[in-house]
Amino acid sequence: MCRPGRLAPPALHPSERAPGLLLGDGVELPESVELGGHVIIHSGTVVGEGARIQDGVVLGKPVALSPRSDAPRVAPTPLVVGAGAVVCAGAVVLAGARLGERSIVGDQAHVRERASVGAGSVVGRGSAVDNDVKVGSGVRIQTGCYLTAFSLVEDEVFVAPGVTTTNDPTMARHSADMPLRGATLRRACRVGGGATLLPGIEVGEEALVGAGAVVAVDVPPRAVVVGVPARVIRETADEELLERWI
Repeated sequence: MCRPGRLAPPALHPSERAPGLLLGDGVELPESVELGGHVIIHSGTVVGEGARIQDGVVLGKPVALSPRSDAPRVAPTPLVVGAGAVVCAGAVVLAGARLGERSIVGDQAHVRERASVGAGSVVGRGSAVDNDVKVGSGVRIQTGCYLTAFSLVEDEVFVAPGVTTTNDPTMARHSADMPLRGATLRRACRVGGGATLLPGIEVGEEALVGAGAVVAVDVPPRAVVVGVPARVIRETADEELLERWI
């Protein structure tokens, strides 16, 4: 029973299409979609042809915000899962997100409202794509990464395991009208394992951030940076450019 003053939770109905499947109202689920066990798909979610939804996935989960959260409180649009996309076991994708065709969201990953993941991109196991993040096409985000809200990841970027991005230099001690600035990762740049990017950092096209680096200033295009704080040590060589490897 719902407490006074609170909205009733959205209705979910059992379906015989897969063991333990629960569907909300108005879900678009073609017959070509492959379903694991105990999947939950909330109201209005649109799943494209040939998508694969593995065990224990939650699609279109309603947004739940802390009273102190700065995230926008507009009602999200329905989740859209592109044709041929794969959402792996235990992943949660919120209402308002968009997963491109043939994208993959790994086991136990989390994709928030208004985030978009482009065609053919991969979000690794246990990684989090925060609200209002835009991920381009052909991006590879490895295990245990955090892409903070309002980040932009352009096409063909590589994000190694354990990378952390940040967007609030005050750590929540700021006025309500102060904008948060996530990371900007330009086309074909690479960010090494365990690197940390401070709020608002831009990593230029074809740049490389070394493993464990702490990036406190913007990285120029094609620069290679390492260390704490990160510093430029050389330029990306011609033979290392993406065009040589595709």
